[in-house]
Amino acid sequence: MGNTTTTAQGGTGGKAGQVLTVHLEGQLLRHGLKGERLAASLKTLSFISRHTPVLDVTVLPYDPDTLAAARAFRAAGGRTELAVIFKDDTVKAIAGHLACFDDIVPAGSPGTATSAPQGTMVREWLRALRIHQWIKNALIFIPLLAAHQLDNPAMFIQAVIAVIAFGLCASSVYVLNDILDLADDRHHRQKRFRPFAAGTLPIGSGLVAFPFLLALSFTIALATLPPLFSAVLAAYYTLTLTYSMVLKRIMALDVIALAMLYTLRIFAGVAALSLTLTFWLLAFAMFLFLSLALAKRFAEVRDALERGRPGKTRGRDYDTTDLEMISSLGAASGYQAVLVLALYIREQSTVALYSNPEVLWLACPVLLFWITRVWMLTHRGQMHEDPVVFAARDWVSQAAGVIFLLTFLAAS
Repeated sequence: MGNTTTTAQGGTGGKAGQVLTVHLEGQLLRHGLKGERLAASLKTLSFISRHTPVLDVTVLPYDPDTLAAARAFRAAGGRTELAVIFKDDTVKAIAGHLACFDDIVPAGSPGTATSAPQGTMVREWLRALRIHQWIKNALIFIPLLAAHQLDNPAMFIQAVIAVIAFGLCASSVYVLNDILDLADDRHHRQKRFRPFAAGTLPIGSGLVAFPFLLALSFTIALATLPPLFSAVLAAYYTLTLTYSMVLKRIMALDVIALAMLYTLRIFAGVAALSLTLTFWLLAFAMFLFLSLALAKRFAEVRDALERGRPGKTRGRDYDTTDLEMISSLGAASGYQAVLVLALYIREQSTVALYSNPEVLWLACPVLLFWITRVWMLTHRGQMHEDPVVFAARDWVSQAAGVIFLLTFLAAS
C-alpha cells in the first residue's frame, strides 16, 4: 500500500483503537489531483463547457488495493484518515463518495506512488499513442496505387515518410482528446481502460507529449515532403481538434467530420506524392468512410442501450431510438460507394488505364460483401472498435482486401 501508515492509539489489540492514514496524493490517486484539475481546466478553456471545471469524483482512478485495504481496516474496527495537502470541496466530495474515511487530516507531503515497471510504462504509452490506429494511414498509399506507381521506390519511400508524419500528428490528437474526454471515457465500457482515464499514465506527461508529437510531425513534414502535405496535415489537425471539442457532440456533423478525417489521409497521399486527386476517388472515399463512421456511431449507441442507458448517449447527440436510422443511412452510404466504383469502372478514361478493364467488375461484389458483413456484425454487436482497425485484424476482411487489390492488379 505504498506509504499507508498505521499508528496504534490506546492499548487494545487488533484493529480496534488503531488509525490507518491514507495519502490522497500519490497513493489513493497514484498521479494526484493536479493533473485531473489541469485536464478539467483545459476542457473549460476549449469552450466545451461554460461552467467552472468540476471533477466527477465517482469515476476517478482510485487505486483499488489501497481502497480495499482502507475499507477492510475500517470494517475491522480501525479508524481511517484521508491525508491531504489542501482540503477543498473536491477532497470533501471524494471522501463523501468513498465513504470509508472517518476524518480528513493535513498531510505534510504527498505519498510516494509505486512506480510501474518500465516495460509496463512502454506498453501504456503505446496504447496512449494508439500505434495500432496508424493502420488507418495506409490510406496514404491509395493514390500511389491508383496512379499505378506502387513499384516506384522513390515515391514509395515518400509515402512511408508521410505515414510516419501523419501518425505522429494523429497520436498527438489522440493524447489531447483522451485528456479532454477523461470524464466521458471513464463512463464508457471500453474507453475507461485507456491509460489516462485509468490513471496508469500521469495526465501531466500527456500535456507535455501532445505538443511534442505535433512539433515532431510538422518538422518531418516540412523537412522532407512538399509544402502542400504540411497544409493537409494542418487541416487534419484543425478538423480533429474541432471534432474533439465541438463537432462530435452535434448529430450528423460528427460522422461527416469523421468521414472527412479518413478522406484527408487520401488527400495527404496525393500531396506527399505530387499526384492528382480524381473526382471518382474523392466520391468513393467520402461515401465509404461515411458508412464506416456511421457504423462506429451505431456501435456506441447500441452499447449504451445494452448497458441499460436509454435516451441520449453520453457525450454524443444521438438517442438510443436512432439506431434504426443510423443503420439505414450507414448501409445506404456504403452501397453508394459501390455504385461510385461501378461508374468509375464504366468511365472511358478508366478503361484506357487498364489492359483488362472488364476484370475490375469483380471488385464490386467483393466490396458489396465486405460492407454488408461490416454492417451485419455491427448490428449484432460484434463491432467493438474502429471499423478500419477491425478490418486490419479480421481475417475475412483481410482476404477481401487482398482479392480487391488483386482484381486491380489483374486488370492492369
